[in-house]
Amino acid sequence: MRVYSSVPFQQVKITGPFWHERLETVLTRTIPSQLKMLEKSEIRGSIKLPKPVPPLTIPRAPNGFTVQVFWDSDIGKWIEAASYALSHRRDPAIEAEIDAMVEDLGIAQAEDGYLNCWYLQREPENRWTNLRDNHELYNAGHLLEGAVAYYQATGKDRFLKIMERFCDHIALTFGPNPGQKRGYCGHQEIELALLRAWHATGQRKYLDLATYFIDERGAQPHYFDLEREARGEAAKSYGQGTYEYSQSHLPVRQQTKVVGHAVRAMYMYTAMAELAAEHGDAALKAACEALWRDVTERRMYVTGGFGPSEHNEGFTKDFDLPNDTAYAETCASVAMVFWAARMLNLDLDGQYADILELALYNNSLAGLSQDGEHYFYDNKLESDGSHHRWAWHRCPCCTMNVARLVASVAGYFYGLADTEIAVHLYGGATTTLPVAGGKVTLTETSDYPWDGKIRIALDPIGTGPFTLSLRIPSWCQTAKARVNGAPVTMETERGYLKITRSWQPGDVVE
Repeated sequence: MRVYSSVPFQQVKITGPFWHERLETVLTRTIPSQLKMLEKSEIRGSIKLPKPVPPLTIPRAPNGFTVQVFWDSDIGKWIEAASYALSHRRDPAIEAEIDAMVEDLGIAQAEDGYLNCWYLQREPENRWTNLRDNHELYNAGHLLEGAVAYYQATGKDRFLKIMERFCDHIALTFGPNPGQKRGYCGHQEIELALLRAWHATGQRKYLDLATYFIDERGAQPHYFDLEREARGEAAKSYGQGTYEYSQSHLPVRQQTKVVGHAVRAMYMYTAMAELAAEHGDAALKAACEALWRDVTERRMYVTGGFGPSEHNEGFTKDFDLPNDTAYAETCASVAMVFWAARMLNLDLDGQYADILELALYNNSLAGLSQDGEHYFYDNKLESDGSHHRWAWHRCPCCTMNVARLVASVAGYFYGLADTEIAVHLYGGATTTLPVAGGKVTLTETSDYPWDGKIRIALDPIGTGPFTLSLRIPSWCQTAKARVNGAPVTMETERGYLKITRSWQPGDVVE
């Protein structure tokens, strides 16, 4: 079923002024300032497993929960964002800091491969006893994504090997076989991380484990009930009340309504779309399409923001989209970009690229200030002036999430098939791609989004005829195109202008 593949970030060079400036800001200001805040908030030091065990920096809430349980994820996201930035321009100081973090994580790792600094330091006896609430697999996912990104950006595999040991431990612990736990994470993330590891390494075990986690979700008897009973807790103790919160109320192929926590939902849909492509799974694809229609037609802000409710950081009911109390978490829009990109690989339809662009330029990018050091966690559409960006947040997920999106934006520009190159985004980017038996260098020059004039120069070597599919945004009603100065008939196919020819060196599309 997979028709297209995204072109990895490290194979695309951003040259246009809009995104080049953002990338420079992330590298020179966002990444260093985030590191300082990780140190100041004690997140950086926590992976050293200090002794004696220090008091909690963030006290437990009345329900007994503290966001310190997912500090590992902040380390993983920072490494991931920093790695993407390094692919834009290497920085020895940042690289050395990542290497130091990797060594600390390697020292912290248990003999059986387990790696979660909260549990290793504070609750070693309670490993894998509360997947519903305590983010163990979520943390593992973000660490794995950081390891994959660092490997892709630098070629260094020390972190990837550490995480491979952890993933092997997870694969032994979870699954449908006798003696395994039939569990999955309350906060989806490990699934899409495993799929990135599969693409980076080609090792089937990552794909198989991601497939298990998606297939098992929502099965009966419900795993979260089983583990809750094992902990001796009453059903009424669950604060969210319903498993819609974690999209585990039904098996994923039966889900048609977008419900619950917005970020968890978007991460899960990203993995579902990826797995539909990998396995040719028509039922997963149909579920993704139904969920896509539901959220974009009934539950999305005009900014590409998602989730009106602070209570569940997510969805309520159709068309409940207030402006002044909008939540629209930055992370949710970042995750929508991930999902839209996977839908484009399933089906080259401009509606997916339009929403990708909408969420990217609006709700996501608003989460990071122009100076690169202040952040919106939630994004109101109406304010009395009291709503301001944070220098940091006690739950800093959005800070690193928007940084890793901006730093990896090059990975969203192009899609590739055997005899076709799709251009999803514009803004100045150069890449060399294998296509039609040879390779071609594309040099796209523009001042997009400030100006709609686009120039793409092609330099093919040894290629047969191939198709260049150019996205025509749905908001653009007067698009025109020329090849070497000659007008092209503007007949689009689901939002893309497809030009098929035997391309020659020096050909230019404008």
